[in-house]
Amino acid sequence: MSAQRVCISDFEEEARKVLPKAVYDYYRSGADGQHTLADNVAAFNRWCLIPRVLRDVSTVDLSVSVLGQKLSMPVCVGATAMQRMAHPAGETATARACKAVGTAMMLSSWATSTIEEVMSAMTTLPGDSVLFMQLYIYKDRELTLSLVRRAEEAGYKAIFVTVDTPYLGKRLDDVRNRFKMPPHLSMANFSTASLAFSEDDYGDDSGLAVYVANAIEPALSWSDITWLKKHTRLPVIVKGVLNGEDAVQAVNYGVSGILVSNHGARQLDGVPATLDVLEEVVKAVQGRCDVYMDGGVRRGTDVLKALALGAKAVFVGRPVLWGLACQGEKGVVELLQFLKDELRLAMALSGCRSVSEVSRSLVRRVDFSCRM
Repeated sequence: MSAQRVCISDFEEEARKVLPKAVYDYYRSGADGQHTLADNVAAFNRWCLIPRVLRDVSTVDLSVSVLGQKLSMPVCVGATAMQRMAHPAGETATARACKAVGTAMMLSSWATSTIEEVMSAMTTLPGDSVLFMQLYIYKDRELTLSLVRRAEEAGYKAIFVTVDTPYLGKRLDDVRNRFKMPPHLSMANFSTASLAFSEDDYGDDSGLAVYVANAIEPALSWSDITWLKKHTRLPVIVKGVLNGEDAVQAVNYGVSGILVSNHGARQLDGVPATLDVLEEVVKAVQGRCDVYMDGGVRRGTDVLKALALGAKAVFVGRPVLWGLACQGEKGVVELLQFLKDELRLAMALSGCRSVSEVSRSLVRRVDFSCRM
């Protein structure tokens, strides 16, 4: 392990130095003034851990079951687009890293590796392969269903449908950079230039904003969840819920899970940090489906606080990109192992011998930062 990498922020600093500016800006930035981007991270400092002692923590079990899949820890890799901009192996390296540490990966619809390539890369290693498919619903519904069918045939375990992106949020750095895919890359799951995000000219705006306006369905409604469930045998999870009312609706429409997410603060600036609304969503669903969370997770203690507030597992996005940029598959393994080791230590020091022992009594909201 590099002596310079002792925490997640070390990976980001290294990645910032090696990535092209437009790529780093695309991965890092949030919407508009980026207030929610900062608050996703800051929210964890509004909660303190209240440890129990003398609990015999000589062994600590981090394992969990997510959507029927046994994982080594309640930390999964979330969907992040265009990973080959960070490293030539892109999503295939991330998949192998997830397999190596025993966790799940969610593949973006906008991956620079195909659905089949990513599964193939994962299955070259021994053991069970756990891949989830993130899905945007396109105006072309048959195209959308083709992605679902391919995921099913390849052995993916669930569909996470993104519901917070009828239009792309305004990301100022991408507008300034006129962001578009590097010419040697494309969204690999699509065959035409317009759908593969590989056209030459998107004007003066962010190319991705133009792409979304042209391709993604802005009229998405709850009836589309029913439509999707009719066309897949896989569990359907809605990704992008931030309040109890929508959580109840999701359960009523028969989803298998809810991912509390503000899209990495990349859509609507000024919305709450995901940690701040997690408990509201958990209470609203009343145990009728699992609740997951992404946004701002940077430490093992962050994971523990999310679990205490009711998350079954958390998904991490940007940190994985930093690990990928630093050292490909090895960098992602190192980063995930950091989080795993930090979570184990945090659980032990809190008196929790297994994830099942993590409860609401472990955290308390405070009016000040308890970070030393």
